[in-house]
Amino acid sequence: MERFKAYRLTETPEKKIRAEFVETTLDQLDPGDVTVRVAYSSVNYKDALAATGKGKILRRPSAIGGIDFAGTVMSSTDPRFKKGDAVLTTSGEYVGVSHDGGYSPYARVKGDWIIKMPQGLSLWEAMAYGTAGYTAGIAMVRMEHEGLKPANGPVIVNGATGGVGSIIIAMLAKSGYHVVALTGKESESDWLKKLGAKEIMLRQSLNLQKIKPLDKATWAGAVDNLGGEVLSWMASTMKENGVIASIGLAASASFNTTVMPFILRGARLLGINSGDSANDVRDLVWKRLASDLKPPLLKEMCRTIPFAELPGVFDDFINAKVSRRVVVDLTD
Repeated sequence: MERFKAYRLTETPEKKIRAEFVETTLDQLDPGDVTVRVAYSSVNYKDALAATGKGKILRRPSAIGGIDFAGTVMSSTDPRFKKGDAVLTTSGEYVGVSHDGGYSPYARVKGDWIIKMPQGLSLWEAMAYGTAGYTAGIAMVRMEHEGLKPANGPVIVNGATGGVGSIIIAMLAKSGYHVVALTGKESESDWLKKLGAKEIMLRQSLNLQKIKPLDKATWAGAVDNLGGEVLSWMASTMKENGVIASIGLAASASFNTTVMPFILRGARLLGINSGDSANDVRDLVWKRLASDLKPPLLKEMCRTIPFAELPGVFDDFINAKVSRRVVVDLTD
């Protein structure tokens, strides 16, 4: 029986997380209908929270980490998948959380948790997106469904250098929107413009101490990765029938506002949950990610690391020092 290295997360008796490479075999993986030879995984903020123990992500005493993976089916008892199919999974509620995940050259999962790779997308590109890109894709699809279009006016994106922020800036720009990137990292201004942002707004320029119930109507759309006061300010500055996609809480889980933007201006606040989306939504969003939403600079938006270097990247995510997506290469 072939032995291989996997990256396992284990909760210690002191309630801390021990993250380490361990030797394992296919027989020792959690049961599932489909066995996949994993080519690539990725690193998301959720993975960093799980591996460092900074967030209560792991739902059992021990599991192989990695909430995303893309690879090729080796064997399947699920009739939807056959040997040789290219498949992917991202942002689920089980993989890498309560079931062995993608930080392993092999994964064995339920067929319900994976989808076939859409035409036009490679295994590497699927993980260049990962959970962050899939989340950005849901936000785009839902905002458009609520009537957002380029003619309505500018769209502001905060947390602009993060995984979701950078990908959705590139998607919006490709789709013809006037994108304003709101960031605390002035040094990344040139990169954000390269991604397609027409304007850079520095977070330091905002006065978040005095947020009016209604401020100057400015934005047709807004993408929020931070929560807290920045989201409150965004709500107060939405245009008539503006749409806000609420995606993250990197700054705060709180949200202090009034009903006035929603009643007097008809603003909509959309909660974007990538972890619990139905398979038809997944198929639709991934088809868009493989075609009209695919950013031209996807390769430049990522760096690829060998599996052996995985433990060294998590702290950078926790300390907000990451400005590119991280793809993990498991092909060796």
